[in-house]
Amino acid sequence: MQTLTPAVFWAQRHGEIYLRVEISDAKVSGSPHCLTFLCLYFSGQGHGAKGENEYEFSLEFLKPVKPEIKHKSTQRQVNITVRKQEHCWWDRLTMQEKKPLFLAPDFDRWLDESDAEMELKEKEEKINKLSIESRIPKDPYLGLKKGYLFMYNLVQFLGFSWIFVNMTVRLFILGQDSFYDTFHTIADVMYFCQMLAVIEVINPALGLVKTGMMPAFIQVTGRNFILFVIIGSLEEMQNKPVVFFVFYLWSAIEIFRYPFYMLACIDTEWKTLTWLRYTIWMPLYPLGVLAEAVAVIQSIPIFDESKFLSIRLPEAMGSFLSFSYVLQLYLLLMFLGLFFNFRHLYKLRRRKFRTKKRKAN
Repeated sequence: MQTLTPAVFWAQRHGEIYLRVEISDAKVSGSPHCLTFLCLYFSGQGHGAKGENEYEFSLEFLKPVKPEIKHKSTQRQVNITVRKQEHCWWDRLTMQEKKPLFLAPDFDRWLDESDAEMELKEKEEKINKLSIESRIPKDPYLGLKKGYLFMYNLVQFLGFSWIFVNMTVRLFILGQDSFYDTFHTIADVMYFCQMLAVIEVINPALGLVKTGMMPAFIQVTGRNFILFVIIGSLEEMQNKPVVFFVFYLWSAIEIFRYPFYMLACIDTEWKTLTWLRYTIWMPLYPLGVLAEAVAVIQSIPIFDESKFLSIRLPEAMGSFLSFSYVLQLYLLLMFLGLFFNFRHLYKLRRRKFRTKKRKAN
């Protein structure tokens, strides 16, 4: 029987090398072993790229490894784990600069150095967390806290669902005419939902949820400023089409976010909802901020003309300090907040799906 070289895929972490040998139903001849602290030898029989054959290969590693080799054969492949002697990142796998033809990166497990460091940090944090939790007595009020959070998210989900469905139906029936009376139709429920959303700033402050307080503070404060100051306090703004887009984009995000948190309260996950919660915000959140910015810009001439919220100055200094200066500063802060929150949410998404991918592997 002809001896051939199998396809081998590799990835690394700071302390380990992972090899995936593409041989199905493999019968490994002994165990993969290190001939020296630098060289690995593998031999086995199975179904590979050239059909049923004897396959073997050897690798001379860039740096020394430990002699203990772990391997596991499955119906599809052979997985080999090699531990590095020195905990460090390698520029390449083999001593020779030109990699062997049978060797390729394993993109299912591939991470660059920074991602691997983040993964290692997460593992250490998880171990520390488990260690701390094992020493801390269980919270006797955990069920009550979860019940409270579930009910809060349920109420918000129902509120924003009513807004989204109501606006969608009116859009199909009335067309563009629905743009101009959105505020008078939707405002009461939106007021309720956004005032209730202040709880999202309080919850992390009280330790009821693990998320940071600052992202919630930025979002809730920004939305309430737009709702109560820019739109709610100016009758001239309430009939503008931009109100429709602001409300519609807000509700489109929340009808996926709140049910995700509801299921998390009962330790349940729906994969489709998880994907939507961590993906739908990527186009909708910047569009929502853009709609808010348009509302602010449209309100500036109204504040200038009405002198509403402007500060009266002494006659020697001029008549009024217009509130429009505050709005111009707010526009800058709005886009800084967009950058901060987008970066925070993207990190959450990346961490969530990287964790799910590791569990799947």
